[in-house]
Amino acid sequence: MDLGLSADQLALQARARAFAREIARPRAAEIDATEQYPWDIVKALTGAGFVGMTIPTAYGGQGRSFLDAVLVIEEMAKCCTVTARIAVETNMGAISTVMAYGTDEQKRLAASLVLSGDKPAICITEPEAGSDTTAMSTRADRRGDRYVINGRKHWITGAGVSRLHLIFARVFDERGQELGIGGFLAVREENENLAKGPRMARREKTMGLRGMPEGELVFEDLEVPASMAVLPPSGFRRGFADLMNAYNSQRVGAGSVAMGIAAGALDLAVDWVKEREQFGRPIGEFQGLQWMLADMQTQLTASRLMLYAAARSRGSGSAFPDPMLAAQAKIFASEAAIRIVNDALQMFGARGYSRDLPLERMARDVRMFTIGGGTAQVLRTLVASRLLGWKLPQSRDGYVEDSRRLAAE
Repeated sequence: MDLGLSADQLALQARARAFAREIARPRAAEIDATEQYPWDIVKALTGAGFVGMTIPTAYGGQGRSFLDAVLVIEEMAKCCTVTARIAVETNMGAISTVMAYGTDEQKRLAASLVLSGDKPAICITEPEAGSDTTAMSTRADRRGDRYVINGRKHWITGAGVSRLHLIFARVFDERGQELGIGGFLAVREENENLAKGPRMARREKTMGLRGMPEGELVFEDLEVPASMAVLPPSGFRRGFADLMNAYNSQRVGAGSVAMGIAAGALDLAVDWVKEREQFGRPIGEFQGLQWMLADMQTQLTASRLMLYAAARSRGSGSAFPDPMLAAQAKIFASEAAIRIVNDALQMFGARGYSRDLPLERMARDVRMFTIGGGTAQVLRTLVASRLLGWKLPQSRDGYVEDSRRLAAE
């Protein structure tokens, strides 16, 4: 099927596929079992040029597109979900936000860390501020040429291993007047006073993706130079919406991981039904399984087309993919991936349920992607709001029509 990929993109895809099969796949089960962040994989990814691909060449990157990153992420996810997540976090999300809105100093700082193998952490979610991000209580108070940050974040991907943190907080000037919500770059240093730095309070015990730590971070009088405030042109008051656009790329990345897991599961299923015999013939000859495979392939193809379209929508004056396309792609791909993996596991019967095969790990890993980076339900609200031309808040104030604001965005 011609997906409009260039010769260079096909070569990149083939190189990523070889890396995933030769380097990532042999480590996947061990990473899951030990729950240890795979620094050896990070080093290999860095050496192969799969991190920081989307960073502009002026800052040492390759200046590649989000579609290029999606091609790499998909191949990694077929073999090892944690490896794919590292590819997402080092090419999308926080790093794309800094490259879009950061100062030259901020861009150089972020690029140097990512290109050396650091996975930036986006610090948004709080115990009482999940889907409702504006309910966050973490605050950044201006004190001369610095901001002092206090608060608590949880479910932070990369907690304890990331050095670069993009921290979202309510911003207050020196008179105590709130200015809005802003982002701040902070670097965790090995010799830093832990009482002042991004301190990890606990690690979450996750169902899947066990080699990628999710944790709770505490900020206690963390001092950040004022020069590390990531400030979009619209300023603190309205700039939060601009900063949140980073999630459009993150959603494409998350959907691509889910799609890759599904593709890997389908590959396993196809090989299995050709090999496994019951009632004197390969089980692939039974129409019931053939129809399951057909539905799996159809859903996978649709997911791929939607994600590629969303990735390609970056441009035309925007640093991020189109919000509508990104949301739809993540909804569809993440939900389809759960179905595909579950059906693949079913075809293996008891073998699929065993930890001797990767399918049970895939089933645990893929479940995350209808949740993280925007739940499927919240993203449906986003899609509906765009369709209707309304602002659809979840507060008790009800629906507010504001088509002019949406059009301007």
